[in-house]
Amino acid sequence: MKRTTFLIVLIFSAFMAGRAEDKEAAEKPNFIVIFADDLGYGDLGVFGHPSIKTPALDQLAFEGQKWTSFYVAAPVCTPSRAGLLTGRLPIRSGMCSDNRRVLFPDSKGGLPQSEITIAKALKGNGYHTAAIGKWHLGHLPEYLPTRHGFDSYFGIPYSNDMDKIKGKSYFEDQVSFAEDEYYQAFNVPLMRDEEIVERPADQRTITKRYTEEAIKKIKEFGEEPFFIYLAHNLPHIPLFRSGDFKDLSLAGIYGDVIEEIDWSVEQIVESLKAQGLAENTLIVFTSDNGPWHVFKTHGGSSGLLRGAKGGTFEGGMREPTIFWWPGTLKPGVVMEMGTTMDLLPTFCSLSSTPLPEDRIYDGYDISPVLLGTGKGKREVVFYYRGQQVYAIRKGDYKAHFITQLEYGSATAHPITDPPMVVTNTPAILELPLLYNVNVDPGEKYNIAADHPEIIAEIRQVLEEHLLTLEEVENQLEKR
Repeated sequence: MKRTTFLIVLIFSAFMAGRAEDKEAAEKPNFIVIFADDLGYGDLGVFGHPSIKTPALDQLAFEGQKWTSFYVAAPVCTPSRAGLLTGRLPIRSGMCSDNRRVLFPDSKGGLPQSEITIAKALKGNGYHTAAIGKWHLGHLPEYLPTRHGFDSYFGIPYSNDMDKIKGKSYFEDQVSFAEDEYYQAFNVPLMRDEEIVERPADQRTITKRYTEEAIKKIKEFGEEPFFIYLAHNLPHIPLFRSGDFKDLSLAGIYGDVIEEIDWSVEQIVESLKAQGLAENTLIVFTSDNGPWHVFKTHGGSSGLLRGAKGGTFEGGMREPTIFWWPGTLKPGVVMEMGTTMDLLPTFCSLSSTPLPEDRIYDGYDISPVLLGTGKGKREVVFYYRGQQVYAIRKGDYKAHFITQLEYGSATAHPITDPPMVVTNTPAILELPLLYNVNVDPGEKYNIAADHPEIIAEIRQVLEEHLLTLEEVENQLEKR
């Protein structure tokens, strides 16, 4: 009798323990970050593009939150991605440079092991993690996603325009490569974990294959908590799309690429619904920087914003951003400031994951805004170009201390009042430019002369920020 009673108690205890584990897993939301490459603020239907169809993303914005003042940590690939994954400005990790904008195939550096990525933090709290797509934080083994908290990796380790074959200059061939979809012109590797499985990667099917990998991981993880980082290589030039999307868009090949990414989002959402995971999954969709204006119709649009990729006017760093979590998010348009650096502390807050207290974080927990329980804490955005602060936004106002053209192109700059010229070399301004970027998001009307007190206030913010910086080894300049 005693033995029978003991067995019953044992079975019941095991059952209750299993129920507790299931409950704990259910209380940990899944996170999916979908990160486009070079997508402009005006490139989605829901953000105002008149001829690119993005019904899946439009629906996500309608059901979730559309953020209109959401920023990245830098206006180019490598430092922007470092900021997203670490919650810290790239200047703190050595992942930005005044001499080399990004990491290249000949680079010897990468994201230091001392940095805590979203994946590493969540993995310590029982999460499955997967990186899919563009990495661009170091292609050598010690810097790959599998060394930074990700259980698996499938993707191209840097930009899709690198490892170009010899021949004409890239700028001479920019249109023909896109139009002819000559993927062999770029000998970029496709990796599975730490091994190259295809070279050159057939980029004509890359969006489709990334999507298939994401769906595979969703099914594999099942009801256990997971974080998927899906970083598309596109619409970064050269442009590629699968046969199913060829010549479908009114906006040409660039529109085809965006519409295939929209299809990808739809497939992922449908997979979540089919697995019964949609209501426990937060999806974030955004981009790493603004459009590459140098490539004209193949380079996207900043919409109403001034500036583009590589620069610190709004079009270079303000990104189209959508949060979706059915049944949990308070739907609507959010005009508060947010950044990709806010994702790490927010995900940690929502999953009860502890953050180390031995470092400075530049991100804030925005979960009160997402859940509709309060306002965000962000008051300031720093606009870094390389290792220098070019501009600062505080509240409604943005002051430019240094100006410079984006990759030498003036196409992203309108006629201003009063007229001004932005040069191809850095211009340190004695009197900074000042804009109210809510009233004037296109940064056309300089109001510096009327508000010296605001400029003084923002200068003080800059001085206090610079005091928080410590010298670290520059990773982008290692060769």
